[in-house]
Amino acid sequence: MTKTSEQFEYEIEKCRQVFAMKAKDYGTSWRILRLPSLTDQIFIKANRIRSIQMTGVNQIEEGIVPEFIAMVNYSVIALIQIELGLDGEQDLPFEKAMELYNKHIIATKDLMVKKNHDYGEAWRQMRVSSMVDIILMKLKRIKQIEDNDGRTLISEGVEGSYTDIINYSIFSLIQLDEQAKAN
Repeated sequence: MTKTSEQFEYEIEKCRQVFAMKAKDYGTSWRILRLPSLTDQIFIKANRIRSIQMTGVNQIEEGIVPEFIAMVNYSVIALIQIELGLDGEQDLPFEKAMELYNKHIIATKDLMVKKNHDYGEAWRQMRVSSMVDIILMKLKRIKQIEDNDGRTLISEGVEGSYTDIINYSIFSLIQLDEQAKAN
């Protein structure tokens, strides 16, 4: 478990650096996005990964690792948007944006540690392609909940799915990193 925790921190630091650099370039322009727009952004990234996995071809030079990083960051942004709402301050100071990012990553990691214990690190036996399929399924669930104006009968809200997308993306990044080191 310590290995997983360390690997999680290593991969999340890559995501955090991208988030921070983009925040310096663009500010918090993402504050304008409604949740369905963020869901669609994540969908675009997951769909591109699946397309590349299925065809073995990508015409844009950028590979799938940046797409997993983007899914992590867009999911964190969605969690921040849920917390702040759309009516709040549009232009967050850099420090506040990073504070919120870190807050949601810490909560996500805490949940990952608990689930990882209970599931016995089953994700290590999964294929990255399966994790992408699960992410796409989570996105379909989020879209359905959004279409139902956030109402569910028995299911958790969208926050749990965004958190799961972060964790499956990080698990995928860990596996891809391990595969790259093995080759």
